[in-house]
Formats: sequence, structure tokens, C-alpha cells
Amino acid sequence: MGSKNRIPPAHLLQEGIHYYYEGPFMVFTRDYHLLRGYCCNNACRHCPYREIKKEKE
Repeated sequence: MGSKNRIPPAHLLQEGIHYYYEGPFMVFTRDYHLLRGYCCNNACRHCPYREIKKEKE
């Protein structure tokens, strides 16, 4: 089981904790990204892994 399996099933995600809506768009929070456990390289707004990557450079 990889880190990808740490994300709760979609029906257990909580609005305001794991995501919020900005107009018609669902925006994932920092907490969601940390649960996911890796960077998807899509330049997500709240990606904590971009910060880590910048610190290493």
C-alpha cells in the first residue's frame, strides 16, 4: 500500500477541511495534499510540497 491510499474516499472528504469551492471550482487544501502524500506537479494552489522543493533548491 503506497501513500496514495491515505486519502479518504470521496464521500468522507469534508468541505472546509479537505477542500472548498471557489465559484464552480473545487480547491483542495493543504490538509488534503498532505494526506495524498506526494506532489502531482500541477502547481496546486495549496501544495505544501512546492514549499519543500523550494527549500531544497
